[in-house]
Amino acid sequence: MKRATQAWAGLAALVLVGAAATGCGGRQDAPTADSGGEITCEVGSDTRVSIATGNSTGVYFSLGNAYAEQISAATDGRVKATAAETGASVQNIQQLVGGSYQVAFSLADTAADAVEGKGSFDGEKQPIQAISRIYPNYTQVIARTDSGITSIADMRGKRVSTGSPGSGTEVIANRLLQSAGLNPESDVAAQRLDLAKTVDGVKDGSIDALFWSGGLPTPGITDLLTTSRDDVVFIDITPQLPKMSEISPAYEEGVIPAATYQLPADVKTIVVPNMLLVREDLDANLACVLTKTLFEKKPELEQVVGAAKGINLDNARDTDPVPLNRGAQHALDQLGAAG
Repeated sequence: MKRATQAWAGLAALVLVGAAATGCGGRQDAPTADSGGEITCEVGSDTRVSIATGNSTGVYFSLGNAYAEQISAATDGRVKATAAETGASVQNIQQLVGGSYQVAFSLADTAADAVEGKGSFDGEKQPIQAISRIYPNYTQVIARTDSGITSIADMRGKRVSTGSPGSGTEVIANRLLQSAGLNPESDVAAQRLDLAKTVDGVKDGSIDALFWSGGLPTPGITDLLTTSRDDVVFIDITPQLPKMSEISPAYEEGVIPAATYQLPADVKTIVVPNMLLVREDLDANLACVLTKTLFEKKPELEQVVGAAKGINLDNARDTDPVPLNRGAQHALDQLGAAG
């Protein structure tokens, strides 16, 4: 993963200088910095875009790869897009700002922290913008039936996976634990693991409970419920919503339908929107292309990832306090007029 990150950082640097230099074979990359001029929604050939997603068994990763394929197809290869596995939201924003990626998936609460310089961003406001609000993430909290856990407060002294380091899942998990009066660093045996390792731990009994923030259905959670259905149970975390809402208005009550994982009944939970983010200086024409592709190729994305059905024009602009990129605004205006 370290090598992959270094490779993307190098690629991003090439893209940034490519506006003024001609590459091998006479090809020239489109500018990444926004000139502030007229938006034509056109880009030059051989423009490269890397997308920061999330854990390999999560929806970010599946959707990010499908989105990358559609970007390349929609532009006849002028934009060559690829998706990379990452730790998700916090890490994605840090590496987006650092130039390793041009597009990043993020939870709305983490993105809000970034532009306001709060939480994991330690007083440093991040120069990011959104190209669209997308589908909602569902906070999925699952415990082994033999753990005695029926609420967040019951996690005291238990082995709990709070998600990958630097992920939006970890942010939400820690806030939920704190809202229940628990210190994430001392009151639980926190296991900071990606979803694949978390699921394995729950299966073999080395982990008592897990937090996961993702779209529905999440492949890793489907795997857990398929193989260990009688050994695990979903936890209703909505009693923590009042305190969570004090932290961020992005947190809302939602429901995991029983049919999602073939459960005996619906499960109440806390949901938070997702966003697609870019640096604030991304070329507006490239942002326009990326945004148009997201909506024009939505049927193709839905065929790969069911959560893509939650992407819609009605709330695409609802990204406050994260500014909407002007190229994305142009694309959404055109899409709205055409619809």
